[in-house]
Amino acid sequence: MKYGTVFIVDDDEAIRDALSWLLQSRGVEAQGFESAETFLNLWTPDMGGCLLLDIRMSGMSGLDLFDRLREVQARLPVIFLTGHGDVPMAVGALKKGARDFVEKPFNDNDLVDRVIEALEWDAQRRADEAGLAGLNARLEQLTARERQVMDLVLAGKLNKVIADELGITMRTVEVHRAHVFEKMGVKTAVELAQLLSSLKGER
Repeated sequence: MKYGTVFIVDDDEAIRDALSWLLQSRGVEAQGFESAETFLNLWTPDMGGCLLLDIRMSGMSGLDLFDRLREVQARLPVIFLTGHGDVPMAVGALKKGARDFVEKPFNDNDLVDRVIEALEWDAQRRADEAGLAGLNARLEQLTARERQVMDLVLAGKLNKVIADELGITMRTVEVHRAHVFEKMGVKTAVELAQLLSSLKGER
């Protein structure tokens, strides 16, 4: 399976190199950064993958970087690398939304397994968001009348009842209903309801 990129931010070059080698040995792409500032300068909102972040660094600390990323609503899952004395700080970061922390010295396989879980979570999140964006785009293609017909179809109303409520002919309802199904890429009202269930609370 092809995973996203792991961004390793650690001011210790030996650790960066060791982590990169470890991840790449399991088929995971890795990119190292010597400081929080360097990573922040290259960060973009569409970055996908996982951030493996040393909690203590010279200059901007891992916690400072995490807080800065939260301010700009970054969505990358963050796993902290911590020393024994930093565990309380790492637990605090978890409460703020960090995904995980791994205490040094760490078990290699355990670390990679946790990273892969984070990568899979991020890939699923991005796929879900892309699906919602596509669904919203399809909804935008509907005319106002098609939206009215769709809402009444979803309410379980028969074509005849919809025609009476909207003051149009049954044939017109059938045409609008067919257009709705075609534009939304479904064949039945049940499929349409299932498709739109993911948008509950957003429509």
